[in-house]
Amino acid sequence: MPEESTRPAVFGRRSFVALVGLGLAACSRDGSSGGTLVPDSSAPSSTAAPVTGNLSVYSALNESTNAKFFAAFAAAYPGVTVNLLSGSAGALQTQLRAEAATPLADVFIGGSSEFHDPLGAEGVLEPYRSAAAESIDSRFKDATGHWTGWYTGVFGIMTNRNRLAQEFDNRALPTWDDLLDPVWKQKIVLPDPLKTGGGSLFVMTQVFRFGRDEAKALEYLVALHANIAAYTASSSAALKMVVEGTAVACPNWAHDILTERAKPSAVDLAVPAQTGFEIGAVSIVKGTQNAPASRALVDWSLSREAGELNVQVSNRSSVRSDVLPAPGAPQLSSVDLVDYDRVWATANRERVLASWRAAVGR
Repeated sequence: MPEESTRPAVFGRRSFVALVGLGLAACSRDGSSGGTLVPDSSAPSSTAAPVTGNLSVYSALNESTNAKFFAAFAAAYPGVTVNLLSGSAGALQTQLRAEAATPLADVFIGGSSEFHDPLGAEGVLEPYRSAAAESIDSRFKDATGHWTGWYTGVFGIMTNRNRLAQEFDNRALPTWDDLLDPVWKQKIVLPDPLKTGGGSLFVMTQVFRFGRDEAKALEYLVALHANIAAYTASSSAALKMVVEGTAVACPNWAHDILTERAKPSAVDLAVPAQTGFEIGAVSIVKGTQNAPASRALVDWSLSREAGELNVQVSNRSSVRSDVLPAPGAPQLSSVDLVDYDRVWATANRERVLASWRAAVGR
């Protein structure tokens, strides 16, 4: 899931950062019953009216990615002022539902497609098929146009090398089942499945790993619960505990683990067999007050420039075939992926999480 923000979601009096930008070509409705928006061009046009005005963006990206991503968007579109609210994907999804009758956001960016898909089905999102998405593999975009994927992220396990060497004779944790060893009691942390995209994807990954046998998956998750010291409110909070050595390990996003590993820290990454992955999405909120700027942000997010920047600042992988991955980043083509049915996961996520919550007593 998407990469959760390190800032708390503020719902009410909204915090924001103002950024500015110049426009892409204007877009028009095609008149179809689905209300699909069709761009005049996917490239900037000197003859088209510049895109201007205010744009309210709800972002599930973290602070460092937000800062660089929207600074680059500002350089490309100086006529647009972006008011940015950052939070976890789950919290932003809840907020968008609460605001459906009187939407305050224009664009929802970041977070796995599982957080965008239900909003599209509920009529909270506006269909838009960007010309920039035409060459993107169909598995990375919604057939109805309610969301488009622009990056992917694989799930892995982060460990603290020093604690493993000093206390556990360099014991490794290369598989999901290794996390159940009683030696790890109260030494593992996990992003909260009820609050974070990473935590919920981890739960659903276990369901698919057991062939959708939910009873076996819950048995595994209950056994793991005995080893969990904390369920953190964000993925970044779990990473921090392992980096600081207050926890030994955490299942988390491989790209974020790579980012921490590149710093002066004693952490390692393992990608277990039968792992899951997210499709990070971007979508337009129905009732947007600035449709041209909303479409411009989607178009730009799908551009090669934005894809390369995202790889550089976050180690995520782009859905574009012409964007090279970060060095050492696990690729969908090179890891053992679980048979992750994203449609089923989206439809059953809340029910499965309710069962997990009852089973572990949270």
